[in-house]
Amino acid sequence: MTSSSVPSTFSAARPLRVLVIGSGPSGIFSAEALIKQSLVPVEVDVLDRLPTPYGLVRYGVAPDHLKIKSVTAGFDRTLSDARVRFLGNVEFGKDLTYDEARSHYDALVYTFGASADRRLGIPGEDLMGSLSATEFVAWYNGHPDAAARDMLLHAAGVAVVGVGNVALDVSRILSKTTAELHESDIAPHALDALAQSHVRDVWVLGRRGAAQAKFTTKELREFGELEQADVMVKPDEIALSEAEEAGITDNVVKKNIEVLRDFAGRVPQGKPRRVHLRFLVSPVEILGDEEGRVSGLKVERNRLDEAGNAVGTGEFEVLPVQMVLRSVGYRGVALSGVPFDERRGVVPNEEGRVTGRSGEYTAGWIKRGPSGVIGTNKADATESMKLLIQDAENGQLSPAPHTGRSAVDVLLQGKGVDVVTLTDWQSLDAYEREQGAALGRPRAKVTHKMHMIDIIRKLRGSHVE
Repeated sequence: MTSSSVPSTFSAARPLRVLVIGSGPSGIFSAEALIKQSLVPVEVDVLDRLPTPYGLVRYGVAPDHLKIKSVTAGFDRTLSDARVRFLGNVEFGKDLTYDEARSHYDALVYTFGASADRRLGIPGEDLMGSLSATEFVAWYNGHPDAAARDMLLHAAGVAVVGVGNVALDVSRILSKTTAELHESDIAPHALDALAQSHVRDVWVLGRRGAAQAKFTTKELREFGELEQADVMVKPDEIALSEAEEAGITDNVVKKNIEVLRDFAGRVPQGKPRRVHLRFLVSPVEILGDEEGRVSGLKVERNRLDEAGNAVGTGEFEVLPVQMVLRSVGYRGVALSGVPFDERRGVVPNEEGRVTGRSGEYTAGWIKRGPSGVIGTNKADATESMKLLIQDAENGQLSPAPHTGRSAVDVLLQGKGVDVVTLTDWQSLDAYEREQGAALGRPRAKVTHKMHMIDIIRKLRGSHVE
């Protein structure tokens, strides 16, 4: 960064005050980037509408992938820095409006992710038993918005539409035994429901070929290690011509093809469940019974044209499923007072600066769309925060009229908002771990928001009205 002739307004006595809206990976990485730089003194408040931080790491990462969740150790260090505060249980647009935020902070950073799902756009999509993988993941991970949902798994057959890692996650969770899931941090209500599951067949459906699938090899291999589920692959659906094979340069794709060929050559062992990995098939209609429930999924066989696009062949089959989970991508949702591009599902921006808004920035999925892994958000957030600091250093940010953290505290207290602090979250975290240990599990999640607040209040030793 280069200094401008215009001196920075901010100093140790009047640090740059930044509000980060969203405490998922991109939000924490944004806070980390701000406190790691030394050009401009900063104070950062990280806000979340839930009492718990870490977003999709807590509520999106598969519960049996605990190693991935270890990234929260670094997040804890960032939130524990004296220059950073966690403000949980505070809803932007309601508890803290856009105008109030602009009057109390010198810069706003939008990192609220992409929480909605994309639709298939086929008949029958609104039948009972048809839902998004997003909803299913939120349910088994104990997200407060989905924990109360009645997810009785009476289906014997489930179709999962999509061939990304989320599709593999939900298929794997449906195919595991209770004993296997016991070692995870899956929400208690989901563990109980899955123990009563009638699911016997899971179809994972990709409209293009195996070489175009978006999953990673590690997640794919796990299907060959399931205790009570055979993995089934049709050799003709993964067949490649010499030219197609020669054209594969991505090592992940090459390894995926090797694993799929191994699966296709296996003799089924007669396990009680089966996972069918299908390629070159597109759902064209979800069939329903007289009660409006899913009774089947009609799919069309595809071929790939010269450009690699899926083209229907006119050959159809009906899969005997009673549940359809679509996993064909996420999209962002508009937030009150924040610009939004409805077509792309993102906050409009130029490399992280919000279009037409001075002092406002964005990072993560709501900046670029739902792509990449957790680590991708670190470089993305760092890029955006460099611009923020550059603007502050060059005198291009207008100081907010209210200064100091106490002004925000007074505002929220006056509205009766029970702000959850980092200390509160750490107490809830310890409580969940203790409850889990008593059951021989890594964690027993508290899944209802008011239950979380009640526990936090008790652990504080006082009741906040």
